[in-house]
Amino acid sequence: MRKLLMALVGATALITVGITGADAAGKKAEVLHWWTSGGESAAVRELANAFNASGGEWVDTAIAGSGSTARPIGINRIIGGNPPTAMQFNTGTQMNDLAEQGLLRPLDDLAQQQNWKAALTPAFYEAIQYKGHIYGAPINDHGQNWLFYSKAVFQKAGVTDEPKTWDEMFAALDKIKAAGLIPIAVGGQPWQLQSMFNAILLGEGGKDLYSQVWKDLSPDAVKSDKFKHVAEIFAKLRNYQDPGSPNRDWNVATGMLIDGKAGIQFMGDWAKGEFIHANMVADKDFGCILGPGESNFMMGGDIFVFPVLKNAEATDAQTLLATVIMSKEGQLAFNSKKGSVPVRLDVDTSKLDACAQKGLTALKDPSRQILAPDVLTPQDIVQSVGDLIAQYWTTPSMTADQFSDQWNQIVAQAK
Repeated sequence: MRKLLMALVGATALITVGITGADAAGKKAEVLHWWTSGGESAAVRELANAFNASGGEWVDTAIAGSGSTARPIGINRIIGGNPPTAMQFNTGTQMNDLAEQGLLRPLDDLAQQQNWKAALTPAFYEAIQYKGHIYGAPINDHGQNWLFYSKAVFQKAGVTDEPKTWDEMFAALDKIKAAGLIPIAVGGQPWQLQSMFNAILLGEGGKDLYSQVWKDLSPDAVKSDKFKHVAEIFAKLRNYQDPGSPNRDWNVATGMLIDGKAGIQFMGDWAKGEFIHANMVADKDFGCILGPGESNFMMGGDIFVFPVLKNAEATDAQTLLATVIMSKEGQLAFNSKKGSVPVRLDVDTSKLDACAQKGLTALKDPSRQILAPDVLTPQDIVQSVGDLIAQYWTTPSMTADQFSDQWNQIVAQAK
């Protein structure tokens, strides 16, 4: 059923956005999303308050879990003729099939009026388009290859420096284990394990190998010794998880670092929103690394798409919501709580935290930027490879050679 559905799809202060007060009266918008953790909920409230302050009425439809749970529900509603006013997707190809079927509202006129092209990096501007038309309003730029660590756990275990190589990383993990603490907080869900693998692929394998694997879909790259080395590092990390990892939600894993029970988590910067929600300070209570290995920034993010609606008032609410999402004020308020950085290039980010500043420094250097697989690769391949990565994680008898062979089989069948 999931594959069938994927085939069907493939602040708080007033913000002046051009439609305010009485002119926007009655602009009710049901917004479907999967932001339900503490940090995510705080960020959503900023966006909802901004929309309401601009004259709209935010109606929250939050679906617990991840996008793989929420997306099929929203897609079913859109296809079934009962669409929400707006729906969250990840930046990239997830929206393409809905756009192909004419079920999403093009935003070309609004984007032109508000000059979105000038506000976004070329990669993100391209990623919100399908066949030359804009269908998504992007709200953030998520770094997906962060490694977060607990300063308290490092101190207790005698780890004095951030690991810069994998030899240093495994030495640190061994010290944490010897101190009677959990070295890695793992959420054993396919998308989380895939995120961990991709971080290692980009950091240790390098930007070129990552691009060959995910963008070029090169079977030779997947069969290379360098790729197998990445797979072996990933497999070795199994030894540092705890028995409670299977099916653990990502924010529960983050909570293990917050509570001083675990040392490290491989996760996108949405995890930082949980630290912020717990009143923890970046580079004081917790640390963040793009690596070890090449210090690149894997760019992903979230967008809102707007189903085609028959009601003119609801369509006006979509216009208001898209405008709030793309406003400088809305972006800053949301991302300050979410852990991500604004996708707009012209937002004053000087007051964002130390981890955000590291990410923003990387984003100033085009040579350190790479798009996430969701943007580069068809969704059926991303989904199936994610299942394979999870199988590899839970099957110690599977060799790196067998893993790479099965990866190539998935890609060949999809082509």
